[in-house]
Amino acid sequence: MIKLNSQHRVSFLAAAALLALGMALFPPGVVAQTAARPGEPVTLNFNNAEIDAVARTFASITGRNVVVDPRVKGTLTLVTDKPVSRAAAMGQFVAALRLQGFTLVDSDGLYKVVPEADAKLQSAGVSMRDGGEGNLPTGNQIVTQIFKLNFESANNLVPVLRPLISPNNTINANPGSNSLVITDYADNLRRMGRIIAAMDVANATDVEVIVLQHAIASDLAPLVLRLLGSSGSASPAGQVDTSFKTTLIAEPRSNALILRASNGAQLALARSLVARLDQPDAASSNGAAGNIHVVYLKNADATKMAATLRAAVSGAAAPAASAGVPGAAGAAVAQATTGGQIQADVATNSLIITAPEPQYRQLRAVIDKLDGRRAQVFVESLIAEVSADRAAEFGIQWQGPLGKAGDAVIGLLGTNFGAGGSNIINLATGAATGTVAPGRGLNFGAVQQTNGVYVLGFLARFLEESGSGNVLSTPNLLTLDNEEAKIVIGQNVPFVTGQFTSTGASSGSVNPFQTIERKDVGLTLKVKPQISENGTVKLAIYQEVSSVLASTVNASNGPTTNKRTIESNVLVEDGAIVVLGGLLQDEYSGNQEKVPGLGDVPLFGNLFKSEARTRKKTNLMVFLRPVVVRDAQATGQLSLDRYDLMRAGLQAAQPAPSNLVPINEAPLLPPAPVNATTGGTPAPLGATRQ
Repeated sequence: MIKLNSQHRVSFLAAAALLALGMALFPPGVVAQTAARPGEPVTLNFNNAEIDAVARTFASITGRNVVVDPRVKGTLTLVTDKPVSRAAAMGQFVAALRLQGFTLVDSDGLYKVVPEADAKLQSAGVSMRDGGEGNLPTGNQIVTQIFKLNFESANNLVPVLRPLISPNNTINANPGSNSLVITDYADNLRRMGRIIAAMDVANATDVEVIVLQHAIASDLAPLVLRLLGSSGSASPAGQVDTSFKTTLIAEPRSNALILRASNGAQLALARSLVARLDQPDAASSNGAAGNIHVVYLKNADATKMAATLRAAVSGAAAPAASAGVPGAAGAAVAQATTGGQIQADVATNSLIITAPEPQYRQLRAVIDKLDGRRAQVFVESLIAEVSADRAAEFGIQWQGPLGKAGDAVIGLLGTNFGAGGSNIINLATGAATGTVAPGRGLNFGAVQQTNGVYVLGFLARFLEESGSGNVLSTPNLLTLDNEEAKIVIGQNVPFVTGQFTSTGASSGSVNPFQTIERKDVGLTLKVKPQISENGTVKLAIYQEVSSVLASTVNASNGPTTNKRTIESNVLVEDGAIVVLGGLLQDEYSGNQEKVPGLGDVPLFGNLFKSEARTRKKTNLMVFLRPVVVRDAQATGQLSLDRYDLMRAGLQAAQPAPSNLVPINEAPLLPPAPVNATTGGTPAPLGATRQ
């Protein structure tokens, strides 16, 4: 046995020499150390010894280097009554350091005595725990361990475990992998592991399917949830509830309830409620043949639903009803059997079904499938039309008499082209009365006096004109799946379809009479969408763009309309853009009037010629984009986007400020409703959006 203390610092060689001389007694405070054999137990006897001296002693015991941080100061007392193993002695040393706020860190075979607050930065040991104990060292070593959680949230456990960890050590949560990272002493980490294992359990019971015998699953599910109280939460079929609450889902196909409770008590309560409510009707138990049921529809139209169900029931019941009854008599029996079973109540949008319980269950399963929320389709169309017109006219006309005053015969020589204000004869004869004005463009003329009257003898006319138009229309429609919608933007123009004039035989009065038909002229869009399972939208489209020709507004036979129509069926992906059709038109016309022979002479022939040319180009394209809107939130978001777009356009169209005109503000739309995107109760217009 070796007895060690450290009041005086004596080397191991000196201690061995003293022992060899047989010194049996040592005065208090004398150190006796020896190079003991490996595995030999030691007795500790340190009384107010310096920490660095004790650390060097344990370095010799363990055979490993020990480094003491300069900030580690003080003394400690470490005494054992009987010999202990070297591992136990090392554990007592670390425990004594821990009581004074220091610790021993094992770093790559080197022991470091450091303050406890810095140990987490210098500890190299990292352990992973995923359902097991992990590889934790023994003793009071500071290590880092990662706990991966399977059920409980890591953020929820941090405030629970934080008080159980020493203030100098850390605990952190990683939400991405749902794990905890804890740095602390190994013995405390073992305790943390047991606590985490006890808390990381599934908060909900296993999923249980309850098959109903008498009640209807879709009717019983909301009733049971209300009876369970606030802990229950209804989830539509096909959606997963990730929260650990009591969840009850109706499964219409098998007429069953899918139940998951937060604990055993809730599960037992739900089972008992379902068992008590799943009872046969009183009429069925008494043998009554015709039970009357009322089914309130949520989305479908009761009248259409009743007609569909009557047709389905009649087709299904016809073979059974006509068994043994030949021909048309069997069909008549089937119609009499099922004719009055289903009626629609328009006021409450409900169905009144008179049928035995088995048949009612079949009908109810069909109703639950048909009475679903239908998706909507928002159809955006763009009609872009660009037109450009150009016209050019050039002509020279002249007239002159041949002879002199007093001659019996006077000849006339000249050219005469064009019509109206561009005709030299019309201008000459109408100049006195002012009924004919010169044509548009540059007019250059010369007049000569004949018998005291000025007569137009020469006229040259030059004209070039151009015009362009850009029409952009964006009609939009929102309609239900498989429902036709129509939008008309234009004018209701009258067209004369007949007229009659009656003359009174006695009085001689005249009574004109006309029949007029009014037609829509403008833009018309009719669309009927059909959504397929993969999101593709089939569209039956009729689009018309019409306008009244301006030059025929006051025509005696009525106005003339330009009409462009597209009628087609297309397949479009949800949100994709498709071009429906278009028109690329280029028209050219030329008109030339000349004197034969003379008009063909180069340069000189322009004196005997009048020419006009026109060219018109029209580009018309029609684009369409359908967007499927499946729920209230998507509908609200779409409406809010369009509302903000229109409001931004009005803000940009505000008049420029003016000091001369007192009105400098145009009306603006109010801000969008607060909860337009939630699909809930709409806020009043003008409420500020949060």
